[in-house]
Amino acid sequence: MADLTLWHNPRCSKSRQAKQILDDRGAAYEVREYLTDAPTAPELDAVLTALGREPWDIARTGEDVAKELGLKAMEHDRDAWIAVMVANPILIERPILVRADGEARLGRPPEDVEQLLG
Repeated sequence: MADLTLWHNPRCSKSRQAKQILDDRGAAYEVREYLTDAPTAPELDAVLTALGREPWDIARTGEDVAKELGLKAMEHDRDAWIAVMVANPILIERPILVRADGEARLGRPPEDVEQLLG
């Protein structure tokens, strides 16, 4: 198992840029296409904690499903937001790089993933 896991959406340019940075640096990592391999609520909770963020901080509120769910108006209840994001992983901002020791970085800008490469 690799020390790094990239939560990746191949259709996202920022996610592809972060992946390219990892490739260029020769980093050993696993790709988790989180749209088809959605995180569990405990996994997303742990990543949010590692990022020092709340779910509404990394939610893609411009997505159609966010509008349909009225996400912007939803009360800021961490567990409720995590449940919505796990059920609709398109709402999770990407890319996210997670290190085996629990550290994580949001790749916005993509160069931020380099902070976990040492």
